[in-house]
Amino acid sequence: MPATTAISLTDLAAGAADADLLVTHAEPSRPLTVVDLDPVTPPTAADLEQAVRRARAGERLLVGRTVRPVPDCPETLLSALDLTLVRAPRDRLLTTDAAGHPATVAVTDPAAEAEFLRARAAEQPQAALVLHQVLRMTGQLSVPHALDLESLAYSTLLGGAGFAGWLAARGPRPAPPRATGDPVVVRREDDVLRITLDRPERRNAHGAELRDALVAALDIAVWDDTVREVVLDGNGPCFSSGGDLDEFGTAPDLAAAHLIRTRAGAAARLHALGDRLTARIHGTCVGAGIELPVFAARVLAAPGTTVRLPELAMGLLPGAGGTVGIPRRIGRWRTLYLVLDGRAISAERALAWGLVDRIRA
Repeated sequence: MPATTAISLTDLAAGAADADLLVTHAEPSRPLTVVDLDPVTPPTAADLEQAVRRARAGERLLVGRTVRPVPDCPETLLSALDLTLVRAPRDRLLTTDAAGHPATVAVTDPAAEAEFLRARAAEQPQAALVLHQVLRMTGQLSVPHALDLESLAYSTLLGGAGFAGWLAARGPRPAPPRATGDPVVVRREDDVLRITLDRPERRNAHGAELRDALVAALDIAVWDDTVREVVLDGNGPCFSSGGDLDEFGTAPDLAAAHLIRTRAGAAARLHALGDRLTARIHGTCVGAGIELPVFAARVLAAPGTTVRLPELAMGLLPGAGGTVGIPRRIGRWRTLYLVLDGRAISAERALAWGLVDRIRA
């Protein structure tokens, strides 16, 4: 069967997505399988039940597609698949998303989009399969334990062929310049702590200096319960452009990098602040630039804000808490879509999904 051919629900029930995941030298084969949810002949009840079982236990990513705005299949199947693409006219995408099941994403051409996602996964099969495993597990864990799982997976992929290939293609990069001032500005106004990312010349990239300064600022509020509200924002053209790419590939010890991410990182502290935290985002929010603020009780986006998770193309998965905080807002299915697709979504779509809480005036 050609890799570009979608399988039917009957095929899924019969095990068509289960065979030969690893080929010579343990290289992943066809990490993503497309499932056609518009069969000419409806599957039997027994086949549907077996398809759900196969989907829940499957090792490949399973992306359903349908020409309908509402899939004609049981909710149990939608939940078992990793994502389902539904069809909606361009002027109805956000309405369809907002009204639809969180396991679905509305697109104008589900077949074409499914093939795009399949090709993206095939380009970085190790990262795609590890992402699949992590998203299936993080929702069942506490936030601290889920952050540990994400970081362990991230360190695994830092040692993988996909990331090595991305680094080699990018070529050597100079170390980023040190900050000339405070990379994070902290101001206390009565019982409100205002924390501002302030490296606009680096688009507030989440490098080691900014990370450490942000953690120090957050610790003030974590340990001082007289701080009733924390407001997190960013100075310059965007809230944050994500991880500082000039630092990627510089960790000499992947185990130490894991401990830094989890024990000296911002995500757990942001989560610990609970309903005291408001994040105000703007501009192009990439990677950590959206992974971190979603832990806030309230995420307010400026008009024109976009969010994007680009890590798959690097052979990685989100490593700043994205596989933990984002699914808790929008579900694992739409989180998977953000990572697999890799392109930016608008503040309006983020609002329809629940990724942000309000678009501020």
